[in-house]
Amino acid sequence: MDKSKIAIIGGGLMGHGMAYLFAMAGHEVSVYELSAELRASLPQRWQVIIDLLGDDPKKLAKISVHERLPSAAKDAQFVFEAAPEKLGLKQLLFAELETVVSPETILASNSSAIPSTEIGRKLKHRDRVVGTHFWNPPHLVPLVEVIQTEWTSTATIFETMELLRAAGKKPVHVRKDIPGFVGNRLQHALKREAMALVAAGVCDAETLDTVVKEGFGARLAVLGPMEQSDLVGLDLTLDISEVLVQHLDRSDAPNPLLRKLVAEGKLGMKSGEGFRRWTPQQAEQVRERLRNYLAAQAKARALANK
Repeated sequence: MDKSKIAIIGGGLMGHGMAYLFAMAGHEVSVYELSAELRASLPQRWQVIIDLLGDDPKKLAKISVHERLPSAAKDAQFVFEAAPEKLGLKQLLFAELETVVSPETILASNSSAIPSTEIGRKLKHRDRVVGTHFWNPPHLVPLVEVIQTEWTSTATIFETMELLRAAGKKPVHVRKDIPGFVGNRLQHALKREAMALVAAGVCDAETLDTVVKEGFGARLAVLGPMEQSDLVGLDLTLDISEVLVQHLDRSDAPNPLLRKLVAEGKLGMKSGEGFRRWTPQQAEQVRERLRNYLAAQAKARALANK
């Protein structure tokens, strides 16, 4: 599709990667970030990605950074909001955006769980509001969930998916705007059962992680749960379900173990302990392992598409 002007609202964890992605695809990108500290850090963070992927650094010239939202969003054909996960804040941002951009500008929210239906409920032109759930880091993970709200037009869905596909992403159409969409509902269903198993003393956290990584997790990148069910046979899947489903965790609130750890300040790698204990070196090794794996996958996809 033709190159567009794209505005990114927020230059933090997700926003800087989204800006990088669209700039590398040849679009003019403007980033709005209120924090002076974050604005100052953007060039260095983009350079880290350049070094990781070996991309052309000259394309970073397509990105401009702004401290005011109107200057960033003016004349944009697409706006992607990547603000913190707070409904009130997102609603305020979208209300301000509607006073700045044209009625045809597509307004997309990168929320991980908040329905875009609620974010855009009070707007005048709700048909151009859409959810776009990028996965972290957005410049490496191919999937983007494109979520249709109660009012999103067919044209908005089509244009958004075409833009993402042309930028090298793998967009999927989520037809109902429910909390968590598809990916996070699946991910947190797994986490709910994982926490329940550890809390019940069935295994420790390290054993659980090993079971996932060295077991069914090894095939998840090439075989989804529906494919796996069809592969082994739905008769076998039903037989296993008859025995197993009644024993799965059914809690309708966060696991007490999770609440206890958070209350004790055991927040994971950033505090040195969560479900598992971490030295700074161990934590960095995990981050590097993930980063290198995703970068290798991204390079392989780019090579295959040449």
